[in-house]
Amino acid sequence: MNCDPARNRMSETDLSPIGPTTTAVQPMVPAPLEDVVIVDALSGRLGTNRTAGRRQIAADTDRDAVLAWLARCADSPNTLANSRREAERLLLWAMFQAGKPLSSLTHEDLLLYQRFLADPQPTERWVMASRRKLPRRHPDWRPFAGPLSGASVRQALVVVNSLFSWLVQAGYLAGNPLALARQRRARSAPRIVRYLDEELWGHVKDTIIAMPTATAREQATRARARWLFSLLFLCGLRVSEVANNTMGSFFCRTDKAGEPRWWIEVLGKGTKTRLVPATSELMVELARYRTSLGLAPIPREHEATPLLLPVWWRAAPHAASARGVSAPLTRAAIHEAVKLVFELAAQRALAQGEAYAAHAARLRAASAHWLRHTAGSRMADDIDLRHVRDTLGHASIATTSIYLHSDDDRRHGAVEGAHRLGWD
Repeated sequence: MNCDPARNRMSETDLSPIGPTTTAVQPMVPAPLEDVVIVDALSGRLGTNRTAGRRQIAADTDRDAVLAWLARCADSPNTLANSRREAERLLLWAMFQAGKPLSSLTHEDLLLYQRFLADPQPTERWVMASRRKLPRRHPDWRPFAGPLSGASVRQALVVVNSLFSWLVQAGYLAGNPLALARQRRARSAPRIVRYLDEELWGHVKDTIIAMPTATAREQATRARARWLFSLLFLCGLRVSEVANNTMGSFFCRTDKAGEPRWWIEVLGKGTKTRLVPATSELMVELARYRTSLGLAPIPREHEATPLLLPVWWRAAPHAASARGVSAPLTRAAIHEAVKLVFELAAQRALAQGEAYAAHAARLRAASAHWLRHTAGSRMADDIDLRHVRDTLGHASIATTSIYLHSDDDRRHGAVEGAHRLGWD
């Protein structure tokens, strides 16, 4: 597949020897997995870790083998995006940095790769100049938005290990070089710390209420922010679930006592469907948001309107047809909308004085997923964990139990008050 020359991407003539232990290196910037041009020497056809046995996949190059692995996740967009990101980084690093195909990587190479993830150098080759995620077709796209944290490095290696294990199972590779890594003892799941406590959540709500409304665009921005944060907090949705579901997912049915109960049917991770209670508070916010858009307060059954719309959208037929009302916001756009509110909240916190600098730092570190953790933490304080599990779509109640902050606090207070040594 050829690259656009204007992108300044890899071409077959750019390869040059770099030393006795490597075959070739690419001095220009990497391109996305589907665009990069790979010469035969780096294709993996002759990779030193290739097996001579019978293959279970038709792929004969590393890229095709990676694509076969990714095809398993086609029905789960979030998993697909995460898996592609890590496989792409590894494949590009192997060619651009190690000067060898992925199927020739050794255990020693992967130790170097682990360190590289924490500090991808040279920066101009690997890191986006804006330090913000860009579309994959953007000319300034790079594989990284910045160095990875320790937790992100570990997660990246988990994905890479899954890739290698699958390629071995498929008969494409002879062995998994990551299998030689030192195995750490499994630890119980840590308590969640990436969530907003009551005071920080108050900062966020006050910020949204105080957002400007002088222009029509500002009014639409505030209305969308209020609805988005209501949806994320009251339902505990993932960003991908906000992007992939519609307002027609809301429906009403009566309970055994004859009371009407609103629900939202959410298509979630792994294409699993779950029912999330749509509380009366959420339905008020839904009506408020839809009214601001010129829509009826309550959506029709199976209505195709996305859960979240661009700020320019209005219900006028000409605007809808001209600008594509049926297209939902992307996950990246939703993340940006959330980060904007957190930044505004951080600025408001700092305006109260240096005593709030730690609050501002935490708000700037927050992301959309923090709101899911915040929702889980607040629900777990007062609601049966089985209900919290089903609302959040967890496979196991053990996952849900990480939100039991109040139990820890009560236990700490009980020990503090009753278990004393009394030297004095």
